Amino acid sequence: MKIRILWLFIIFGLKNNGVFAQDKVTLSGIVSDVKNNETLIGVNILFPELNTGATTNEYGFYSITIPKGTYRIVISYLGYRDISETISFETNLNKDFSLAEAFENLNEVIITENVEKLNIKKPQMSVNTLTSNTIKQIPVVFGEADVIKAITLLPGVTNAGEGSSGFNVRGGAADQNLILLDEATIYNSSHLFGFFSVFNPDAIKDLKLYKGGIPARYGGRVSSVLDIYQKEGNSKEFHVNGGIGLISSRLLAEGPINKGQGSFLLGGRATYAHLFLPIFDIENKAYFYDLNTKISYKLNQNNNVYLSGYFGRDVLSFSDSFKNTYGNTILNFRWNHLFSDKLFSNLSLIYSDYYYGLDLGFIEFNWNSGIRNFNLKYDFKHYLSNKIKLQYGLNSIYHKFNPGEIEPSNPESGINAQKLIDKYGFENAIYIDVEHKLTNRLMASYGLRYSSFLRLGQDELNMYTNDQAVIYNQDLQIYQKAVPIGAESYKRSDVIESFGNLEPRLALAYELNSSSSIKASYNRMNQYLHLLSNTSSPTPLDIWTPSGKYIKPQQLDQVALGYFKNFKDNIYSLEVETFYKKVKNRIDYIDGADLIANNAIEQVILNGEAKAYGLEVLFRKNLGRFKGWFAYTLSNSEQRTPGRTPYEPGINNGDWYKTPYDKTHDVSITASYDLTRKWSFNINFLFQTGQPITYPNAQYVYNGLNIPNYGLRNEYRLPTYNRLDVSATYTPKPDKNTGWQSEWVFGIYNVYNRMNAASISFKQNEETRVNEALRLSIFGIVPSISYNFKF
Repeated sequence: MKIRILWLFIIFGLKNNGVFAQDKVTLSGIVSDVKNNETLIGVNILFPELNTGATTNEYGFYSITIPKGTYRIVISYLGYRDISETISFETNLNKDFSLAEAFENLNEVIITENVEKLNIKKPQMSVNTLTSNTIKQIPVVFGEADVIKAITLLPGVTNAGEGSSGFNVRGGAADQNLILLDEATIYNSSHLFGFFSVFNPDAIKDLKLYKGGIPARYGGRVSSVLDIYQKEGNSKEFHVNGGIGLISSRLLAEGPINKGQGSFLLGGRATYAHLFLPIFDIENKAYFYDLNTKISYKLNQNNNVYLSGYFGRDVLSFSDSFKNTYGNTILNFRWNHLFSDKLFSNLSLIYSDYYYGLDLGFIEFNWNSGIRNFNLKYDFKHYLSNKIKLQYGLNSIYHKFNPGEIEPSNPESGINAQKLIDKYGFENAIYIDVEHKLTNRLMASYGLRYSSFLRLGQDELNMYTNDQAVIYNQDLQIYQKAVPIGAESYKRSDVIESFGNLEPRLALAYELNSSSSIKASYNRMNQYLHLLSNTSSPTPLDIWTPSGKYIKPQQLDQVALGYFKNFKDNIYSLEVETFYKKVKNRIDYIDGADLIANNAIEQVILNGEAKAYGLEVLFRKNLGRFKGWFAYTLSNSEQRTPGRTPYEPGINNGDWYKTPYDKTHDVSITASYDLTRKWSFNINFLFQTGQPITYPNAQYVYNGLNIPNYGLRNEYRLPTYNRLDVSATYTPKPDKNTGWQSEWVFGIYNVYNRMNAASISFKQNEETRVNEALRLSIFGIVPSISYNFKF
């Protein structure tokens, strides 16, 4: 019924907005960079006389319908020279445009591409865009440009501290973020347990982080969407660029295939610090390597195909006794097809795999686990009129979960092979998004997504009394694992449990004047996959598990309201947002839960709820010698798991408690200053409330040992976190645009050598026999130097 009402509303809007009116023509085409033929995202196609326009989509395509006549058209993209033409439009016209970079010298200031600017009119809110140039300018540890570290400098985004993987958005857990690389899901976004991210900044074309008001084309997670597209490669000339650092290097090559028609991109990164360890008689090793690939080919005017991939591995070993290997593999084949000048489509066939392996030589067995999926996506963008644009499509994902497998490395070890039961799921969705210009000042984006999840049959599933896998022992006053009363086996085609949910989305933007607007949004989302982790930051050992008979899908409802303003011709911009979100069925763990190699994980999980709310401020200076932003977040993130009956206390006595990723205050300042054409400087300052932690509140003596007694969950906090980073970039020949071009980057991470606490643990002092707190800090001051080049 809801879907029928939505379609009636759309059709009514079409009639009232003159979609079926006569004497109109459609202009469509592709906008690209004249130098490398790379398509450009977000280019403005403007008709000043008609006071209307359009922008290019993720593949550089645009479409706009106008009355017949002769008009001036302006193609505008910051960092590129404008194109202005007068064209007579009597019939539909397909026209491609190529833009040339514009380096405009104003007192030695270079105006460069800036797709990060604030769009006042668009209803989309709670979204941030960063370019690879901005990411490369931010000082980071070891001097390696890092996507994840960059987005944690934005309001509403944090992580669990230094040396931690993943990121948290608006008080959500790391597993609640959907991370896409060329539409394929990345399950672990970090190398070396969080010191590096898996994304090579040289290969990135576009990055968007959606924190709220998420369009209906996205689903499957309840906190955010990080959508990253790789470059397509230069289809006109062969080029190479790369960088050499103290502990890692990278190299990327791109060039044409059948010049002007196709292109390839091949990039790789690796660390090599472990190669020097034998010099110091150290047998331990820790390193990573990854590979980015992409092939693009234009078959004809209406058809383009892309084949992109990523492969990454981390290796951590201690002599011959322990070896840990993990990483992501993705492959995506995409077909862009233009049905007409108003209907654009993209068909994607995607494979994604995350693998985790342990080689435990000292006890002679191997362990491996992971998650694998096959994804079919078919998306359409329909340019009905200048006032109404539709996006609709479908998505089907087949999941296979490998919770773990033990294999003896030596047949004589006495260890028996053991396989935890594989799990399977089938996730489906259909959606429609509408972008609707209701009046000259009011724009709306509304849509509906229907998602479903089928928990497919597995070899064996435990059965419990009253379907309760966790029981409460009133005598001991603790939660315990229930004893199975039997087990049931299923065929793979059987459906053990099914879920289906409607997910409405709505965003509104009201333009107060040409430079300011207010926006509001609401979205509901469902998450059918859960990351089992007993740490505040994801680790490679964490296991993904699907919703099913004993684990319910998470469901989010989020609302947001914001004020947005540009100052002085977009030189400055201000974004102020407030949000509130609530999540049902957030999993929580009973005390003493064992998550590793657990074949009945439902025995240690209870379903609870979570909520978060806050205020975000982002003030940017976008142009000039001095650029950067100030970000501040005031927020609160809590969860609770009440008892299932009046006799059960629940977790933490059923009271709300701080999530491990709650940070009341979060301040970041990021700035760059172009001193001369050769020298530029960058700073980065962070101040954050310490993350919640559980401390002991008493101790008792047992057999001569002092045993700590821990209080309520996350009742205390780590000390406040703060840090200052600086870097300087030296370009020897800034005016050189051909041949060998290079730059040196000098950096200092944590300038004043603050030893921020990554964790605080408690142990008994062997001499005094008294419990004491031990503070662990990951980094003090870390200098770095790297050399970047291209030719």
